[in-house]
Amino acid sequence: MSAVTDWTVETLVHAIARRKISPVEATRECLNRIERLDGKIHACITVDAYGALAAARALEAELAAGLSRGPLHGVPLAYKDLCHVPGLPTSCGTRTRDYFMSPIECTAVARLREAGAVTLGKLNMTELALGPFGDNAHHGDVLNLWKSGHCAGGSSSGSAAAVAAGFTVGALGSDTGGSIRLPAACCGVVGLKPTYGRVSRAGAMPLSWSLDHVGPLTRTVADAALLLGIVAGHDPREATSSRRGVPYYQRMLENPISGLRVGVPESYYFDGIDEEMDVGVRVAARVLEGLGVLVTPLRIPDPRPLVDVCNVISRSESAAVHARLVRERPHELQPAVRSRLEIGFRISAHDYLQALRLRARFTREFIREVFGEVDALALPVIPEPAPALETAKAGTVDDIVGRMGRFSRLTRPFNGLGLPALAVPCGLSSDGRPLALQIVGRAFDEATVLRVGHAYQRVTAWHLEPPRFSGRGGPVIG
Repeated sequence: MSAVTDWTVETLVHAIARRKISPVEATRECLNRIERLDGKIHACITVDAYGALAAARALEAELAAGLSRGPLHGVPLAYKDLCHVPGLPTSCGTRTRDYFMSPIECTAVARLREAGAVTLGKLNMTELALGPFGDNAHHGDVLNLWKSGHCAGGSSSGSAAAVAAGFTVGALGSDTGGSIRLPAACCGVVGLKPTYGRVSRAGAMPLSWSLDHVGPLTRTVADAALLLGIVAGHDPREATSSRRGVPYYQRMLENPISGLRVGVPESYYFDGIDEEMDVGVRVAARVLEGLGVLVTPLRIPDPRPLVDVCNVISRSESAAVHARLVRERPHELQPAVRSRLEIGFRISAHDYLQALRLRARFTREFIREVFGEVDALALPVIPEPAPALETAKAGTVDDIVGRMGRFSRLTRPFNGLGLPALAVPCGLSSDGRPLALQIVGRAFDEATVLRVGHAYQRVTAWHLEPPRFSGRGGPVIG
């Protein structure tokens, strides 16, 4: 029997179906790994060992009886701790065990469970999803498995680290300004932010309802396609959930990408970025060119006005969501989190509504100017490989908040635009930190984004590189 770290979602599905490994064996191996290593990694907030093993036993009995609940029968998964799972607390990264209460199960979690997934537990995150570095004063800073003392990315830090560490073969995260793609890039895994409205957010704590997205983090693009196909689709309990049909993403992965037009932005997205990141992304674009993709430099609209507008929207909405906590228990919040929320109280209704109007205009202009020329964009996810956590947290609150904005500046525009965006590992820096390619497509065209990412992974091996646990005296992840 192979170690669970050797499996992907896709290969584990087949292995369980062929009785090479049982749901109980896979679940127990994940739980054992969490127990052995998470004291240093801090990827998990709540581990439901009893519930996970009970579910795995039931699924194993069904399999023995010739029954299957769906495409994930017996596969262990875990979820960011802003997804409501009945019977488990939802802290949202705060010190309050049951901070977020919901009358309904998170729809994305429910769909994975109905497809046969086993719930291992809830994963660490930046407090209230307000930060890109993966630090958390209440539950511990999430460890970067590639280089000790460096950021795991945020806010879905535990989701990325859990996949990288082999605690689970897949996880859910949320993304308001890059919070799936940033930790995926820092931890060397795949992260997908779907189109706005493609995946229901019902049963998940909102941060900014105009910008929030729920999506998968996995080891491979093929796994992301599999999970997206399960969680996507209309949900009557979520007002912004799209009624568009959901393609069979897995079947479309093998469609050739030859002839697709991919644009590499000429400005902003490569301005002032780390040299190794610049080279890594451009080399990845040349790999795509070798697969028959028509790669071309492209002038795109300056995203800074859009980002400014989205800052007004996100600050207004997050202040509204968390107003009670900020006003009644501000001492419980980390200073940078509290500062970001308090800004929202000073934004007028007029400015908020104007921001919504301008966002719609900027989105129309971007789509017309860019996707009339290309089918997708290729650009970096982060401006530098995972930075040192001590440096990221140093200085005044203003220093930290400014650093947050700079680190997430390459992902935030695509939350404002609502477009699908994929983070894919594309190399390692000279000191072993992951580099990452971001692939962006048209609204509701996740199929093309996934096809491009999958084709890239078929001819490269960066996603197969195992991280080495970098805690002092810690064991090697593998």
